[in-house]
Amino acid sequence: MRGTALTRLTGVRHPVVQTGMGWVAGPRLVSATANAGALGILASATMTPGRLRAAVREVKSRTDAPFGVNLRADAADAGDRVRILVEEGVRVASFALAPSRELIGELREAGVVVMPTVGARRHAEKVAAWGADAVLVQGAEGGGHTGEVATTVLLPQVVDAVPIPVVAAGGFFDGRGLAAALAYGAAGVAMGTRFLLTSDSTVPDAVKARYLAATVRDVTVTRAVDGLPHRMLRTELVAALEDAGRAGALARAVRATAGFRRLSGLTWRQLVRDGLSLKHGKGLTWSQVLLAANTPMLLRSAMVDGRTDLGVMASGQVAGVIDDLPSCAELVERIMGEAEETLARLTAVR
Repeated sequence: MRGTALTRLTGVRHPVVQTGMGWVAGPRLVSATANAGALGILASATMTPGRLRAAVREVKSRTDAPFGVNLRADAADAGDRVRILVEEGVRVASFALAPSRELIGELREAGVVVMPTVGARRHAEKVAAWGADAVLVQGAEGGGHTGEVATTVLLPQVVDAVPIPVVAAGGFFDGRGLAAALAYGAAGVAMGTRFLLTSDSTVPDAVKARYLAATVRDVTVTRAVDGLPHRMLRTELVAALEDAGRAGALARAVRATAGFRRLSGLTWRQLVRDGLSLKHGKGLTWSQVLLAANTPMLLRSAMVDGRTDLGVMASGQVAGVIDDLPSCAELVERIMGEAEETLARLTAVR
């Protein structure tokens, strides 16, 4: 397969992106993805700036290939993190929330490719007007916080609306999906759950087994955790929060938060302060406030500690159709082979 606008922009060999999943997309997974010829994205939201710099250097020690870092545009130290990327020569900066025009300008001036993630056409139009180099479009099938529009509807809208490369996310796991995305006009695909379920992922084996055992019906969208639509596996915690009344949910949230406070080292004062900030103007219940303030620890409990009973397990719908744990090299080679076969077959039909 010849290169696409994504491969030319980022310098990778294949138009496949491994997304920046918190507690999952660490140096080992990112470097394995990069060595496979795809674009690995390091998740930095749960890292201190010092740890971010160390993680970037660890990736660089494992690979000479380009890779990226996912940043929170609303972080108080976003400027410091941008400087780390520039100083360390990171190729791509991705964002879950739209970065400001100024932040985009600073990165582009330093030669860093800016690729925000969006869930609506108007958001893509905004960041494109501000100078973003590419945009990653996530449809409702994707894991974590998600919207309501399916990828097959959202993707062509965005491709038609912006003059920059568009990367498709949400519902992709194989080469047929890559071929389909290219047919829609995308420059590549991004995958989270598919890369989580590889042998290079550091997620505990018991957690991977839980994902592999899931059917499509076991992947749900819930507001019970933090008040926002969040696609994840239906775990004991999710079921209990959805079934509990307001008082029961609050009691469970308080118990869970006490455990997360011990793990994180945060004080109750800090949790209350963060909770008040989250609650302002959003109409969340207090149980959702407590859990939202601890979402990073909820994810850590499952993805690092293996506590599927206490944590949340963000997941795309594709978890229900994945049944193996290849290495990143095997996965990317398989995807590219399937895509080429699919495109060749379609060409032969004409």
